[in-house]
Amino acid sequence: MELLTLLIVFVMLVAAISVLLLRNMIAALAAASVVSLAVSIIFVVLRAPDVAMTEAAVGAGLSSLILALGLRRLGLWRLERGGDNLLLKHRGQDVQEDTDHG
Repeated sequence: MELLTLLIVFVMLVAAISVLLLRNMIAALAAASVVSLAVSIIFVVLRAPDVAMTEAAVGAGLSSLILALGLRRLGLWRLERGGDNLLLKHRGQDVQEDTDHG
């Protein structure tokens, strides 16, 4: 049980540090959700399922939704696609750029 707890804490710390270091806001939002889900798993390990369900619903679900809507409202919602084309979504408009340099 201690090994599982240490693994969850490690995942939570890596995700928390990646929230600070990631430049892509959507990836940082996903990492913040991972932190919240890891905290809810810690609560399950500590035998507090009611707190775990609340943390998962509010922390990972509702907070992520509110942050995503805020990113969209501020125009920071950006999706990137690999390959030759780069798809950017900015303020509700799709902008395609050709990344072929040769």
